[in-house]
Amino acid sequence: MNSHQLFRRSRLRLAVWYALVMGVILSLSGFGMYRALVQANWAALEREIEAIAGTLHDSLEPMLPASESPTATLQQIFPELCLVERPCDPNPTLIQRHTIGLSDRTTYYIRLFDHQGKLLAFSPNQPLQFLPTLNPTPWQTFRASNGNRYHQFTTILHSATGNHDPRNHPSWGYLQIGRTLAPLDAEAQRIRWIVTIGFPVALGLVAASSWWLSGLAMQPIYQSYQQQQQFTADAAHELRSPLASLLATVEAALRLPPSDQQNLPAMLQTIERQGRRLSLLITDLLFLTSLEHQSSPQPFQPCCLNDLIGDLTEEFLELATGANVQLASQIPQQEFYVLGNESQLYRLFSNLIANAIKYTPSGGHVIVSLTARERMALIAVKDTGIGIAAEKQARIFDRFYRVDSARARKTGGTGLGLTIAQAVAQAHESRIYVQSHVGIGSLFTVALPIYQSSSERESLQPWATHINAP
Repeated sequence: MNSHQLFRRSRLRLAVWYALVMGVILSLSGFGMYRALVQANWAALEREIEAIAGTLHDSLEPMLPASESPTATLQQIFPELCLVERPCDPNPTLIQRHTIGLSDRTTYYIRLFDHQGKLLAFSPNQPLQFLPTLNPTPWQTFRASNGNRYHQFTTILHSATGNHDPRNHPSWGYLQIGRTLAPLDAEAQRIRWIVTIGFPVALGLVAASSWWLSGLAMQPIYQSYQQQQQFTADAAHELRSPLASLLATVEAALRLPPSDQQNLPAMLQTIERQGRRLSLLITDLLFLTSLEHQSSPQPFQPCCLNDLIGDLTEEFLELATGANVQLASQIPQQEFYVLGNESQLYRLFSNLIANAIKYTPSGGHVIVSLTARERMALIAVKDTGIGIAAEKQARIFDRFYRVDSARARKTGGTGLGLTIAQAVAQAHESRIYVQSHVGIGSLFTVALPIYQSSSERESLQPWATHINAP
């Protein structure tokens, strides 16, 4: 299985797991919202029934008849209701429809019972299968023969002028008020339809977005994997040449006849040179790896850039003189300190200066300058060398990349100098800026945050002397 198929399968697994997790979350959320909406509607419905029952209860109790045969009085109080064993007019007048305060006659119904549980009066729109006996349970839910569900509430009625013995007859009777659940069931059905239709659509969108997000998440990993593969290939290529030369030289030395031993020192020098090249390459690779993984155990400390630049200029003066390149430095009197690793900063600037000298023709100039701007120390290395084409400037920090391969073979090097310099700059929360023109020269600038200047150190010194004084 190649790497492309491996990452594609990993992306597919990631997308599937993401879609499954989101599907479970959507399912639980949809079910929870459905239950919450149904429960809220149910609670609102019961509050509405209780409110209407309470209003009727408070309005009817003062008018309830005290006689054992209250049908005549009930006919006057409830002209809209049908009395048991009496003719019933299902079309009451407008005045009768508002007698007991119920405006929606198609939704609500009323039933009145005496204290013995005998039905006295009822609404014309009550369900047909209702029995004439009383079920005193406060709340009841049932389904009619036509499929509609009903929910009703039962409350006790007391007569204000009744002559009933409270020990035998604690109440005048019972009031039942109920309503159809058809609107509630229709609303619940609409919610179920919305969830049923919306869930697959949402799941499809989640699947599409999970595929896109998994690709987005896998892209840095895939790029890192490709860079690692490229690095392995480049490292193998860079190691192959010195190893092949080294083995060829050793094989030639082993085949020398005893009479031709005068060529042995030259061969040993070649072996030493190739060994040093391999050692330098491995050292650079290990140093670069430690920078990328931030495995340096040394903490950052204040470093004086003036001393660092001055020392580097003196050290590279002999190399510049040998290449017939004029090396100069511009260092201000005021000292600037940055917080960093001095050995890493030394490696950063030494690579920049060495490259500037290496790629500057005979008679050219290299200037190293230190300036400050807005609490930033600017270290610039300017040369009058061969320059870098604009299309190549984006790749000069890649590993083993050389602008001029033919010149690089003559001047040596591992091809990791600028890569290490960039890694050191990034470890110090900075970066390297490049300005270059072919045939004119290049300017490499590093901006580091100033930790402390010499003027600040002098302003703090009296305080320190006062504190340390006996």
